[in-house]
Amino acid sequence: MMRLSALWNQLHQRELVTRNPWTGWNFESGQKIVRRSWTTKELVLLASAPWHSTSVSEQTFRLVTLIAAYSGMRLGEICTLRKEDLQNIDGIPCFLIRPHTETGWATKTETGTRMVPVHSKLIEAGLLALKKTTDGPYLVPGLETSKQGVRGAALGRAFSLLKTRIGLPAEITFHSFRHTVSTRLRNADANIREVWIDRLLGHEATHKSQGTTTYLTGITTANLSQTIEAISYPQTAFASVTI
Repeated sequence: MMRLSALWNQLHQRELVTRNPWTGWNFESGQKIVRRSWTTKELVLLASAPWHSTSVSEQTFRLVTLIAAYSGMRLGEICTLRKEDLQNIDGIPCFLIRPHTETGWATKTETGTRMVPVHSKLIEAGLLALKKTTDGPYLVPGLETSKQGVRGAALGRAFSLLKTRIGLPAEITFHSFRHTVSTRLRNADANIREVWIDRLLGHEATHKSQGTTTYLTGITTANLSQTIEAISYPQTAFASVTI
């Protein structure tokens, strides 16, 4: 409606209409919902909730949420991971989040192109085996690409239905896993730096000194792995996922 108002302003300036009927209207529909981190109680509720979707298997859903919780990656980044995006870098298994020239998929921001070491909890769940056992080019099985070219769109819709059914508030979305990882890392009792967290999440460096902006890409894989391993949850927060 704001765009309609702008259009009518142009029409009015050209004397094609006598007035702009949209002037003075308040188009605010309510307060903006601010997304937040998961609480432990909410994670336990999610882990115990029965899965009703017929478009995406429960195993795929649990796997994707587990990756999100132990990496802070976006839903689209997880669903579009290819087998070739899981590689050993400096002897450490890592996810490589990078543009896909064959499909045109790209990261949300320039800093979104990054490397994320695989958390030991994901390795224990058997994630590394997916490179050999999954059919097709993608790492996560059981996901379709929508007509709009979005892989995992059905999972996103199923997640929204699930969270509504079990009574989670509007502030909790799939993106809340990123907030949770960011919060837990910043409160972790570990020797990790703010710029390491920013690098893992694909955020622009919090402190924009020349050292952080110029040399951010020089952070070692070992330091990133140390940071990712600082993510931890109570044992009851996630259902066991075995691949």
